[in-house]
Amino acid sequence: MTAAVGGTAAGVPAGGADRQSPVRPRRRRRGRTAGWLGWLWVLPALLMYGFFVLRPLLLTMQYSLYRWNGIGQAEWVGLTNYLTVFTDSDLLKIIGNAFVLIVFFSFVPVALGLLVASLVRRMSGGAFGTVVRTVLFLPQVIPLVAAGIAWSWLLSTDGLVNQVLRAVGLGGVTRAWLGEFDTALPAVGVIGTWVMLGLCTILLVTGMSKIDPALYEAARIDGAGPVREFFAVTLPSLRQEVGVCLTVTIIAALASFDIVYISTSGGPGIQTTVPGLEIYRLAFSQRQVGLASALAVVLMVLVLACVLPIQRLTREDKA
Repeated sequence: MTAAVGGTAAGVPAGGADRQSPVRPRRRRRGRTAGWLGWLWVLPALLMYGFFVLRPLLLTMQYSLYRWNGIGQAEWVGLTNYLTVFTDSDLLKIIGNAFVLIVFFSFVPVALGLLVASLVRRMSGGAFGTVVRTVLFLPQVIPLVAAGIAWSWLLSTDGLVNQVLRAVGLGGVTRAWLGEFDTALPAVGVIGTWVMLGLCTILLVTGMSKIDPALYEAARIDGAGPVREFFAVTLPSLRQEVGVCLTVTIIAALASFDIVYISTSGGPGIQTTVPGLEIYRLAFSQRQVGLASALAVVLMVLVLACVLPIQRLTREDKA
C-alpha cells in the first residue's frame, strides 16, 4: 500500500510534466500569434509614418549631399553644404535668431504660465476659472497667419501700441516695432509669447489639479507661505508638465515660420529670419535644394539636442 502510494506520488511530477509539456508550446504559439496580430494592427500607421516621415527625412539627408537646383542634374558635393551652414555668417546668425526666440517662445511663457496657473488655482471658484482659461487659450484657436496680421497692425507705426504710448505721454519711445533692427526680433518674440502662454497655462493648471491637497495642508501647517508653498510643493509636482511645455515651445521656436513670414518676412535685412524661413527661401527662391536640405538636417539635430535633455531631466523617476 505504501509502495503504491509512494509510486503514485513519485509518478505525479513525471506524469504531470508529461501532461503539461504540450501546453507550454501551445501558449508560446498563442503568444507569438497575438504578437503578430498586434503588429498587423499597427502596420497601417507604421506604413503612413514611414512614407510621410521617414522617407522625406532620408531624402532630405540624401539631397544635402548634392548641389542641385531641383530640376537639372545633381552634383555630388559630400559635406560641402554642411560646411557652408557652419561657416556662413548669415546662416549662423539665422540659427542664432532661432535660439533668441526660444527665450520668448519657451522660457517666458512657461514662467508666466506658472504664475498665472497658480493665481487661477487660488482664485478659480467656478465661472472665473473657466473664463480665464478660455481667454488664455484663444491664441491657440486663432490661425497663426491671422495672429501675425493682427499683431502687424498693432505694432505698426500708427498701431494701437504706439497710440496707447502717445496717450500716456510716452510718444518719445514709439517706433515701427517690427521694422527696426534693434526691436524687430524682440517684437516677433512678444507675438510668440502671446501665442504660447495660453497653452502653457492650460497644461500647468491641469497639472496643478492633480496635486494632492494634503501636500498643501502639510505645507501650511509647517508655516509655509504662498511663495515657499509654490517652490516646495507646486513646482516639484509639475516636473512632467513643465517638461511638456518646454518641449512643445522649444520646437515651436526652432521651427517657427508662419508668424515671422507674415509679420516681417524675415526683415529688416535678416534680423528676424529664422531657419524655417531660410530653408523655404533657399529651396524655392534661390533653387539651392542641397544647401536647404543641409540646413534642415542641422535644424533637426538642434531640435533633438535641445529636447532630449529636457525629456531626460523632467522624466518622472520610477521607484
